[in-house]
Amino acid sequence: MKKKKRSYTVYLGGELFSLKHLIGNAWLGEAIYEKSHGKFRCLLPQDFVHLRGRSSYSIRDCNLLALAACDLGLFHFDGTELDSGTVVEFMFAKFADMPAVLVRTDIRNAGDYRDEPWNLMASHFPRTSSVIVPSLFDYRSTLHRRHRRMDDAMRLAGQHSSAAAQPVCERVAAQIIRAFERLLQSEPVLPKHLREETYQWLALLPALQGNKKELRKEFEGYLERKVERGLL
Repeated sequence: MKKKKRSYTVYLGGELFSLKHLIGNAWLGEAIYEKSHGKFRCLLPQDFVHLRGRSSYSIRDCNLLALAACDLGLFHFDGTELDSGTVVEFMFAKFADMPAVLVRTDIRNAGDYRDEPWNLMASHFPRTSSVIVPSLFDYRSTLHRRHRRMDDAMRLAGQHSSAAAQPVCERVAAQIIRAFERLLQSEPVLPKHLREETYQWLALLPALQGNKKELRKEFEGYLERKVERGLL
């Protein structure tokens, strides 16, 4: 009997405040799923139904719980200033010793070093990989190549821009997948004897709403799943 291929859930953290953010997140998440043949399935906070309520507190809780339940994290580190909510999510992932990829497609240098062009305080965490792609340059290069072989129908339909953007997105997705594959081979940093205490603390750390005993049990379940899957 053929062994079933293991798949992993990925929390995709990033801005979701405009149409370009929503489309970009959705497009990237689908490209990762397709190019990994279903191995990596992205969960997008923009798609969450906030069953716990619509207050800012409830929305935050829903996102943090979804993050804690996932196997891996993917965080957009674009912009001249990093999105503060994304940084909070990334740090929470690191507290949980979750493998994480930081992706930046912004061509601007917004940090202290060009190796990782964001604030240095967000760098050098274990089990973390960076994917940095100057997407505008890649897009223009792809557009130029396509323009030379584009027919009149394609040009009139105005589809040349989206057709050029698609392979750029797919190449970024491929780099992210390779980064995830490397991270899955990384050894946990969290010592075995501290696992239970750490995840109990994570249940208390953000002052999540709800019954504390039930929350601790929920985090115990997250821990058990991660250990069973070889992530911790």
